[in-house]
Amino acid sequence: MNKNGNSLQTENVTPSNWAIIITGVGGQGGVLASRIMAEAAIIAGYEVRTSETIGMAQREGVVVSHIKIGRDLGGPLIGDGTAQILLSLELAESLRGWPKLHPAGQALINCRPIIPPGVASGMTQYNQAAIMDFLQQQGSRACLFDATAAAIEAGSSKATNMVMLGAFSTLPNLPFTAEQLWQGATTVLPPKLHAVNQSAFAAGQALMTTAPSCG
Repeated sequence: MNKNGNSLQTENVTPSNWAIIITGVGGQGGVLASRIMAEAAIIAGYEVRTSETIGMAQREGVVVSHIKIGRDLGGPLIGDGTAQILLSLELAESLRGWPKLHPAGQALINCRPIIPPGVASGMTQYNQAAIMDFLQQQGSRACLFDATAAAIEAGSSKATNMVMLGAFSTLPNLPFTAEQLWQGATTVLPPKLHAVNQSAFAAGQALMTTAPSCG
């Protein structure tokens, strides 16, 4: 169990190397979250490989980050079925990262949707009910909570990524401590943003004690 009493699937994976996928859309700070993880891993004394796939230059394009931490990591890309953790900053984007997740891995998912512009014009579809149905069928592998609402309460919707990192920091068998992860954040973020992001980070940690789909 993690320190908050949740029985999460990463307990079944005790790796020498870690593979983490972050999914989201442009403007959510997924790339920043991967940079913070990388800094924390370096602080903890590990090697890091990162790679980003960015679908569009403008806001709300698809963003997928691969983070590999450990020793003798090889290339930066994570193969299907090998990621211990999936962090999704947007509901539908969790499905994009799902094939990467190890059968005993853990997904942390912001259940707040961002509806693509093409939905209004009928060019694309966003079936929120079907997405939720799939994720709920995964049991405790898929931990869902409204990280955006928690970020707004902490002071800024732009801190949704920090809520997700706070939740992530409570998982067992990570390559770094929550303190090292926050230290990584202070290395990357300008000082004027530390207070609101620290509040968001703490809010994410608190969410893991109450998220109904966790454990």
